[in-house]
Amino acid sequence: MQICRLPVDGRLSVGRRRRRVRFQITALLLALVSAALATVGTAQGGRLNVVVIISDDHGQDTGAYGNPVIRTPNLDALAAEGTLFRHAFATTASCSPSRSVLLSGLHNHRTGQYGLEHAVHHFRSHENVKGLPVLLAEAGYRTGIVGKFHVAPEAAYQFQEEIAAGNQRNPVQMADRVRPFVSAGGDRPFFLYYATSDPHRSGDPSVLEQGSVPRALDALVPDPFGNRPGGQPGVEPIRYRPEDVVVPPWLPDNRATRAELAEYYQSVSRVDQGVGRLIQILKEAGVYERTLIVYLSDHGAAFPGGKTTIYEPGLRSPLIVRHPAARRRGVRSEAMISWVDFTPTILDLAGVKAPTYGQPVEIPELRGLVPPNHGLHGRSFLPILEETNPSGWDEIYASHTLHEVTMYYPMRAVRGRKYKLIWNLAHGLPFPFAADLWTSAAWQSAYRQGADARYGARTVGDYIHRAKFELYDIETDPFETRNLAGDPAHAAVLAEYQGKLRAFQQRTSDPWLVKWARE
Repeated sequence: MQICRLPVDGRLSVGRRRRRVRFQITALLLALVSAALATVGTAQGGRLNVVVIISDDHGQDTGAYGNPVIRTPNLDALAAEGTLFRHAFATTASCSPSRSVLLSGLHNHRTGQYGLEHAVHHFRSHENVKGLPVLLAEAGYRTGIVGKFHVAPEAAYQFQEEIAAGNQRNPVQMADRVRPFVSAGGDRPFFLYYATSDPHRSGDPSVLEQGSVPRALDALVPDPFGNRPGGQPGVEPIRYRPEDVVVPPWLPDNRATRAELAEYYQSVSRVDQGVGRLIQILKEAGVYERTLIVYLSDHGAAFPGGKTTIYEPGLRSPLIVRHPAARRRGVRSEAMISWVDFTPTILDLAGVKAPTYGQPVEIPELRGLVPPNHGLHGRSFLPILEETNPSGWDEIYASHTLHEVTMYYPMRAVRGRKYKLIWNLAHGLPFPFAADLWTSAAWQSAYRQGADARYGARTVGDYIHRAKFELYDIETDPFETRNLAGDPAHAAVLAEYQGKLRAFQQRTSDPWLVKWARE
């Protein structure tokens, strides 16, 4: 640091010379204070806060993603200020497994969170998993969660502060309750995980009769998706007419489906209001411009053909990221992002080294095939946040094993820009249904008509009974209706993508790798 030295003019009075000396001392002190503040800013306050807003079972259904009917002004505004990833994918369309992936950077066949965490399902990650909130806390972050946790064990994904959500179907109330956490001040950055239960299906017992036959099967009662006649306190109910909703081609266009989509839309709009309130609170606390904000969902919408499948509607999810220091705004990225990339990205932002893991399985057939030590399965997308068409982001992988404990149906998939290969390891079994999806009015409207009835882009029978391998040309067949796995003209593509799957299983320590040899 250079100090300005003023020449002493012998003709100056003693008073003026003293004032000039005082000026030099003051300038020196100001320079020292400025340097000290800069150092503190880098060491303590230079790291951004992180707010992750994760909704439950929300597909890419917002105005920003092109839906002309659904009203999501706050999410649309966030996208206008940040980056919207058009090709963002969960690795599995099941709540707990997907959340374990998001919070660990590991596929669920490596975390051990093969299915749902709660109640009789009781799946949980391996004890040696070290999740994102634990890593950030060790690096000096304050960590807090409000809303849905849904992974285990707690030690693997532990947050320092659990904020009482009140009603997880009221995202506005949830946002209000995090105000003390984000306003706490201090030198430590914070990591807030804000997890709504919307727009998950209600699974409301009131729509079922006592006994073995659900009323929804006969009356095709639409699931309320958490909506209720009186609404939620502080939330404006945004209601939709069934005739106005957009029915995607993978769903049947009928009265039952439209009624359920209208309820789903209302639940999504409730999430949007929570996002708006949370952003308002961040601004009022003076931390908005020091906070990275991420909006995503655990996976796609809760309709048969979406949730619990690894078809496109199950895996495609919203991902909107606002970086306060970004030079470009309103970016629409074509990069293919996977949920295994999320934890590496946040660790990169925080300057935290990613953990490594040892051998996860003791299966003799896997010795020498899976890596004895490995890092995370994803990579940071922070360097491409402002790029529209970054190179090298053209492939994602999916790994699904169970949802409910009764739903064993392991699937692995690789998806590129043109082709997608699904391996149904239990293809001899009928595809299993989650309880809330089985009673879905949209599904029952088709299922009651028999195996040859159309359910969106495929038949009921084709949905339930699947081939061992499903190969699709995603460019020409985006709704995955023409299986090319048995087409001799695509034999080379099939072999290439089977090789990709095996290599993926090897490098991610997948115990199901043995199925290539055993079955």
